[in-house]
Amino acid sequence: MTSQAPGRIASAADRTVCRVAVMGWGSYAPARVLTNRDLERMVATTHEWIVERTGMRERRVAAEHEATSDLATLAAQRALQTANVAPAEVDMILVATITPDYPFPNTACLVQSRLGCSRAFCFGLEAACSGFLYGMEIARAAVATGGVRTALVIGAEKMTSILDWQDRTTCVLFGDGAGAVVLQPAPAGRRGIISTVLGSDGSLADLLMMPAGGSRHPATAATVAARQHFLKMRGREVFRHAVQHMCEAAREALSKAGVKIQDVRWIIPHQANLRIISAISERLGCPMDRFVVNVERYGNTSAASIGLALDEAVRDGRIRDGDVVLMVAFGAGFTWGATVLEWGAK
Repeated sequence: MTSQAPGRIASAADRTVCRVAVMGWGSYAPARVLTNRDLERMVATTHEWIVERTGMRERRVAAEHEATSDLATLAAQRALQTANVAPAEVDMILVATITPDYPFPNTACLVQSRLGCSRAFCFGLEAACSGFLYGMEIARAAVATGGVRTALVIGAEKMTSILDWQDRTTCVLFGDGAGAVVLQPAPAGRRGIISTVLGSDGSLADLLMMPAGGSRHPATAATVAARQHFLKMRGREVFRHAVQHMCEAAREALSKAGVKIQDVRWIIPHQANLRIISAISERLGCPMDRFVVNVERYGNTSAASIGLALDEAVRDGRIRDGDVVLMVAFGAGFTWGATVLEWGAK
């Protein structure tokens, strides 16, 4: 790679295409655990109903003093440590989130400051639950073409900060957390990230959204009184589209990679709901024992969920060197995506 000034993108003439791999990984979940029994004392629901409908038993809740950038920073520190990368070596930081610390500045800049990644350029990405895969593909392209050598991709959310705790249909579903990966050129002989497919359909935006707080409906006393600054979801419609688009994206990504579903060792789906994951398992013809599932302990952590599940599965030894891994997500927008990679950084 040609030398370049810190935080600058190399010119197109300088770029060469290379394979890109995940060279570091890390996650962070807040200490506080909120169980279904706790929720029974907060809203009109039951442990049994939540388990039956979602598979969730508990989720993590960030402390009042913890913001999304705090969760992101801790996950990123662990990913950099795993990759044996110093903060000064990071060229690019991307934070995928729908719960930024502020509308601006972007959360990635706050993470940069705390990590000490002085040479990195930073930006945020908002693709909801698909944000981590969107971020990985953007970073992969930057590394593959020589624009950067080391990219840090983080999915982080403080979802509990945008929940209506009077709405039993949504407040039981979400939790807080962060996951991060370091992307670099793949070592010789490694395939790294093989294929990615991304998609969107904005005509369905109203099925999952926060109605107020943006330029369409700025904050007013009326919007606050109407509880329009919380997440709103039409669950049945979201369920149907999530299963459809995640299966389609998975099949397309596998075809693009030249990989059969039988060759995939692990599938890491967005941890939205156990029933959604089960439906994907059935439609893809892949047994549930090949899915990485932790939704029962973390709930839906939106852009953080795949990174958090990936880190957990690598650290406990499930994902091993040479495994083919399929990651697939769906989120508000609607957005969706799937990535196929061969695991191994050495």
